[in-house]
Amino acid sequence: MTVPDYQTLMLPLLRIAADKQEHVVSEVVQELAEHFRLTPDERKQLLPSGRQAAFDNRIGWAKTYLAKAGLLESTGRGRFHITKRGLDVLTSSPNAIDIGFLKQFPEFVEFQSPSRRAESQPAAELKTPEELLEVSYQDLRVSLAQELLERVKKCSPQFFEHLVVDLLVAMGYGGSRKDAGQAVGQSGDGGIDGIIKEDKLGLDIVYIQAKRWEAAVGRPTVQAFAGSLEGQRARKGVLITTSQFTADAKEYVNQIEKKIILIDGEQLAQLMIDYDVGVAGFATYHVKKVDLDYFGDGP
Repeated sequence: MTVPDYQTLMLPLLRIAADKQEHVVSEVVQELAEHFRLTPDERKQLLPSGRQAAFDNRIGWAKTYLAKAGLLESTGRGRFHITKRGLDVLTSSPNAIDIGFLKQFPEFVEFQSPSRRAESQPAAELKTPEELLEVSYQDLRVSLAQELLERVKKCSPQFFEHLVVDLLVAMGYGGSRKDAGQAVGQSGDGGIDGIIKEDKLGLDIVYIQAKRWEAAVGRPTVQAFAGSLEGQRARKGVLITTSQFTADAKEYVNQIEKKIILIDGEQLAQLMIDYDVGVAGFATYHVKKVDLDYFGDGP
């Protein structure tokens, strides 16, 4: 048979996890390959990029979508187990699980809302190939950003502080990573988690506060950070959180003389992607067009 699509894989994958045990993705790949009676050649069929087997990739996406709907839960790198909701779904004996089925769960709807996956087929048919490629790219980026933020929220406060410095250094601040790293946790003064040079010459200093929070960060916290800057006679600060900032917190930084940049969880994940912090390249596609100058048709 042909390699099943990722939606076809969802229900069999969930059934494997029904034993309530922790499962490893690599072992599930083999089990599902046997379930669908795939031949060795079908198992080796690669994505167009040539970087990964199509079957493995589709299982990965099936697991991701089930997790976004709250039916599976990640327990570590390449590991997962079923949730109570997943068990309840299996109790209802569904004939299949697909995108339409998962839309009954609010978490999955929220996961899809920033992207345009939910467009109707007729709407998709109206798009050019370049537009469809862009939509797919944005979908992948949204999924990656959410996965990054989930992992960051689970890391230790110390790891988060170092991650923040790694990001700022990657963005061009702080000179060397060694110099910037020595500043982390050295101040110990009223909410200052780190100090980093604004440029490689150290012409100015930026003070950092990193909050790995779930609740929204309000004005009192930002105001206290501004007070810490005043105590250091500092003019600039960066306050980074894994959650969000309230409207009054954002309004406050626009009213004060000091320059405080607020970076929430969503922006943090996007910056990590842009500056290659905590992410690695998977595949590159070069979209080419005819060189009109070569054929003498240029302006």
